[in-house]
Amino acid sequence: MTINATTTTGLTTTSAIDRQPDVNRSLSRRTGTRPPLTRLVSVELRKNFDTRSGRWLLASLGGAAVLTTGAIIAWAPAEEVTYSQFTLAIGVPMTVILPIIAVLSVTSEWSQRSGLATFTLVPHRGRVLLAKAIAAVLVTVPATAAAFGVGALGNMIGAALADVPVVWDQSAADVGYFALGQTLLLLVGFVLGALIRNSSGAIVAYMIYGFVAPGLLAFLAFSQAWFADARPWVDAKYSQDALLRGELAGDGWSHLAVTSLVWLVVPMVVAVVNVLRSEVK
Repeated sequence: MTINATTTTGLTTTSAIDRQPDVNRSLSRRTGTRPPLTRLVSVELRKNFDTRSGRWLLASLGGAAVLTTGAIIAWAPAEEVTYSQFTLAIGVPMTVILPIIAVLSVTSEWSQRSGLATFTLVPHRGRVLLAKAIAAVLVTVPATAAAFGVGALGNMIGAALADVPVVWDQSAADVGYFALGQTLLLLVGFVLGALIRNSSGAIVAYMIYGFVAPGLLAFLAFSQAWFADARPWVDAKYSQDALLRGELAGDGWSHLAVTSLVWLVVPMVVAVVNVLRSEVK
């Protein structure tokens, strides 16, 4: 004869064996449920700026905008006090700070070993990586708004101090080009972070991509006539800078598409495969 262990409360007797299937079904529901992508994105946004480095980077965006605006007001010739001059100047430090934010959003999972918890709670690494990318891209929205807002204020103050008419030479299309250019550079930082998975290494790699390599390619194009026409098809930063200035037209869009495919899309595929397969230690 088989005897089942029971628990009795008052007149109610419940078999532990009878309760076991309900427990199993509850556990399966909890472990099988995937958190929505919107929740993952909100978590990644908070993680970007919950740390001390994240808060400093966020503060540096505003600080750099104010400092560059003040520099133009103080030293720019009166004829160069225009809206585009302010926004383009503010955009220069943004091309460094935004990619660093993207780098740290990825590499922190490995450098701080938080990936052990992240990928345990959300085993679907592809969804986590997608949420990180979306969260990083969303940062460009307030950054672009701040650049054009501070630039507008600086334009009015600069024109008043220089006693010249206020020049509003930026359109809605220029805002879109600026945001797209910053987003592409941010994604380059994101991809380098996913490829290298080390904060210092990825930041150095971005500095080479953004400043060292373009200078060398420009020198090569200047000194070698055969490379002058080939440079736009090779130098991704060349087309991205033209996009930031709102000067991309004609074949420039083809140059941007080709260089983005080579320097952004292909490395991104490699990075995603490596993240999905790598062991978090």
